[in-house]
Amino acid sequence: MSTVHVTRNAARETGPLLVKPSTVPEASFEAADTSVAAELRDLMPCGGAILDAHTHLGTDEDGHSLALDRLIRYLDEVDPSARAIVFPLHDPDRRPAYRVPNDRVLQSAAESEGRLFAFCRLDPADDPVAEATRCLALGARGIKLHPRAQSFGFGDAAADAIFQVALRYPDVSLVLAHAAIADQGMFATVLADHPRVVYDTSCFSTLDVVELFARVPAERIVFGSDAPYGRPAAGLFQTMRAAAYAGLDQTERALIAGGTITALLDGRPLAAPTPPRLPQVRPTSGSLARVTGYLLMSFAAAVSAGSPPDPARGLIGIQLARAVCRDPDPGGPQSALAWIDTLLAAAEQLTLGTCAQASHAFELVMTASAIAATEPIDHAIQAPAPTPETPEAQTHAPPHEPNSRNRPGVVLRPSHRPQNHRPATHA
Repeated sequence: MSTVHVTRNAARETGPLLVKPSTVPEASFEAADTSVAAELRDLMPCGGAILDAHTHLGTDEDGHSLALDRLIRYLDEVDPSARAIVFPLHDPDRRPAYRVPNDRVLQSAAESEGRLFAFCRLDPADDPVAEATRCLALGARGIKLHPRAQSFGFGDAAADAIFQVALRYPDVSLVLAHAAIADQGMFATVLADHPRVVYDTSCFSTLDVVELFARVPAERIVFGSDAPYGRPAAGLFQTMRAAAYAGLDQTERALIAGGTITALLDGRPLAAPTPPRLPQVRPTSGSLARVTGYLLMSFAAAVSAGSPPDPARGLIGIQLARAVCRDPDPGGPQSALAWIDTLLAAAEQLTLGTCAQASHAFELVMTASAIAATEPIDHAIQAPAPTPETPEAQTHAPPHEPNSRNRPGVVLRPSHRPQNHRPATHA
């Protein structure tokens, strides 16, 4: 979910809408949130630590900002004891060497009563060694690097030096942000033998998060939200859905929610890595794949407007996804599609509302996309039985179940989803 500043402008160019936005009662917004919160409670491990590995404080050049009190409120929405790693945004006051933003984050962590762990942010082109030394001496627990914002690539001398250090010194921990989407396959291969590399899940695309479970050990995946660009509650829902889809039990999900990153911060050994839990080639539902694609298109359309994003530009993608949900014969995942449609109906209305409402809409779209990308096909989809007259009837086998051997008792429950749901008719 992105925090979005919306300019109310009657002349906004959004392109033609497929249909008029449907009217959704206020109670439907609450019902949508309640269904998501209830499933998150079911998916969450009991009594485990929750530690968000990717949050920010301060101000960004793109207009986003987050203050200490609001970040604490976001964490409280998940659990009163939830904690987070925090580092600066791409702050206008970053020169020289991110010194001012780093000091602000260190001060906020000191005032957080143990809820926040400060990382310093560095620019490889602006005295990074001296600034890292200064911040670590002041209590910083780690270092944040951002190749895109600081304009360095993986072939640059600065980046090569960082990775060479990591490979030479296995006690140095690396947290690769945003599901390592900059080059997920390369990282998963080159750093496969490093004992203290972890990957955080702060990524809008649930497909990228799911793919982590096919490329790296589950014991090296950690929850991250990217606040203020996403709220911890929405990010945790996405992460726990992906983990359950990959067949992780409650103990293993507890590692992802906070256990692994806590061990890393404490300097304790991480759990022994196991092979990736998912195959790289998996069966899918055509209906759910279409929903996922349209919602990613919606997100891209909104952010392509520049800064600030324009959520109204994403309406067409939302409406295309809802059209899939109205399919009278979707091939199996009716319950998931009905739930997705309920979330998107609310998002459609909120998109045209106030700034806060548009932010809520982004969160609902992200949540709907997470459901579409993680609905367990082995539970939801059954191949149509061939007729006795067809040759295939003699050799027909049940559809491949990608992770049934890894799912002892792990089921994404439909109990909190709308029952007897009929998608709203568009006029």
